[in-house]
Amino acid sequence: MKVSGFTFIRNGNILGYPFVQSIKSALPICDEFVVAVGASDDDTLQALQTINDPKLRIIQTTWNEKVTDRGFVYGQQKMIAQYNCTGDWAFYLEGDELLHEAELETLRAAMQRHLDNPQVEALAFDYYHFYGSPQWIAIGTAGYRQAPRIIRNSIRSIAPDGLFFVVLHQNKKGRYPRAALTGTHIYHYGAVRSVASMNEKNRRIAKYWGKQPEVFAYNQIDPYELVPFTGTHPAVIQPWLASDAAEHHFTPDANHIPTKRQKRHRLRMKLEKLLGMDLSKKHFKLVR
Repeated sequence: MKVSGFTFIRNGNILGYPFVQSIKSALPICDEFVVAVGASDDDTLQALQTINDPKLRIIQTTWNEKVTDRGFVYGQQKMIAQYNCTGDWAFYLEGDELLHEAELETLRAAMQRHLDNPQVEALAFDYYHFYGSPQWIAIGTAGYRQAPRIIRNSIRSIAPDGLFFVVLHQNKKGRYPRAALTGTHIYHYGAVRSVASMNEKNRRIAKYWGKQPEVFAYNQIDPYELVPFTGTHPAVIQPWLASDAAEHHFTPDANHIPTKRQKRHRLRMKLEKLLGMDLSKKHFKLVR
């Protein structure tokens, strides 16, 4: 079994991504790791080169600045990296997502277990979406609690944006992949970076979604959607979490007044508890 890791990145340091740590967390389980790195205004390329691992393959790219429809330029960059993968499995990690070293053996066993089962087109992870600090996790229904990040590399798939996969079957309408759960987690640190980095990210990426940038503040979240994190963080991310790159001082606002949208999400979470269902977004069809 050969495993190809892949990602794309541009202006990783300016935007506060722990992308070097992300790649390092996956390298032990990958036989190769492909990075599509866009022309940047910072030292992103040089930072990648310091990883100095023979498994790492860097592809320098140019972004199409004219694509402003729903993040499709992200999909283009993701596909450049994905289509250069040569493994049985193609494993996508975003620049703010990490694996925990304690779960690597379980993850590799899941890939091996499903390798010869064509019904399993992808493998999905449970998510820890850290918010505001390394001590809080967002669990609301607006986002996804599980997502496929490993796709079988012998099937026809595309990425409409940077987030998910679509399988193309017999030239008909695409569909989400059939996925089995790995029983492991992805540690997502996108909403832990500094407020300055979050706002710089919003300023730079809004145009790719055809939107105006929004001013970000951590206290915008409904505390009803947060729970404390009681586990441990991957070893490779801990120096980053202790640095000025990460937010440390966030505390949920007990006096927060929920918006209409947040009230709807609260109702959905109450329904989940009542019905014993998961009403969060799913970009895959579960194979049991």
